[in-house]
Amino acid sequence: MNAQPGTDRSTVVAAGAAVAEPEAVGAFGRLRQRGTQGNLGPIGLVLAAGLSVQFGAGLAVSLMPRAGAVGVVTLRLVAAALVLLVVCRPKLRGHSRRDWGTVLAFGLSLAAMNGLFYQAVDRIPLGPAVTLEVLGPLALSVFATRRLVNLLWAGLALLGVLLLGGAGGFGSLDLVGAAYALGAGAMWAAYIVFSAKTGQRFPSADGLALAMAVAALVMLPLGIAEAGSKLLVPTTLMLGIGVALLSSVLPYTLELLALRRLPASTFAIMMSLEPAMAAAAGFLLLDQGLAVAQVVAIGLVIVASMGAVRTQVKQSPSL
Repeated sequence: MNAQPGTDRSTVVAAGAAVAEPEAVGAFGRLRQRGTQGNLGPIGLVLAAGLSVQFGAGLAVSLMPRAGAVGVVTLRLVAAALVLLVVCRPKLRGHSRRDWGTVLAFGLSLAAMNGLFYQAVDRIPLGPAVTLEVLGPLALSVFATRRLVNLLWAGLALLGVLLLGGAGGFGSLDLVGAAYALGAGAMWAAYIVFSAKTGQRFPSADGLALAMAVAALVMLPLGIAEAGSKLLVPTTLMLGIGVALLSSVLPYTLELLALRRLPASTFAIMMSLEPAMAAAAGFLLLDQGLAVAQVVAIGLVIVASMGAVRTQVKQSPSL
């Protein structure tokens, strides 16, 4: 999933991708790029990957009545971990305690990010949930660049959040669900940091595969406690595998192909569209409509994310 990066490139992608897909940013962002010509095909792959992630999330929401939010997360992480371990076959020997500490932190942040996000989408619509979640990486990007223009992007994002909650605060959204989404965003930022560090310590996709296994092991007892034997119902099990394929395996493959020909900066900006993709998936799969103010709010956060990424790119010419 990743070539061994230079520090500048991995830092820019990790801190600047207010928007890179969870489970992809650290691994994909450090691939060598081949220039900007012929980007239409790779851009299509990135858009397809983003849609796959969000429609996977929509499928996960529809599965929650069968297995609960924690049960669905467990199915997704276990299935994705098994696929990555089989495909990557990571080496377990030759790593220091610090290496294992880094991949453990990566796995814990991955488990927390997914667990909190699925709790959020169990309570609030998919579009607003992703919009609130993306504030974590956006804040990381804003603080990493420390430029005055980032006050503009932060202000736009804050305005979007206020609109998302309506004039009376977050009266139109479940407060617990919104808090879960914000917590998932904080864990997304932590995920990005540890993803970059893991990519520097482990070859290829070994670090991601091991981190996914850690996340699966963390969530497995929680999923069993919540859903028990429901996790083994054939229909539930197959739908859970479908969520893993749509949310992890397929996006990973598409983005891997895209990033071989697409600059990491362009990739990050394209990922800024994820809140809009999430809103579309929520509408088409779950019949989750949005008020005009919420649509405007999502648009503001998307613009803020794109602006923050472009600012980061301009400050880091290595991209």
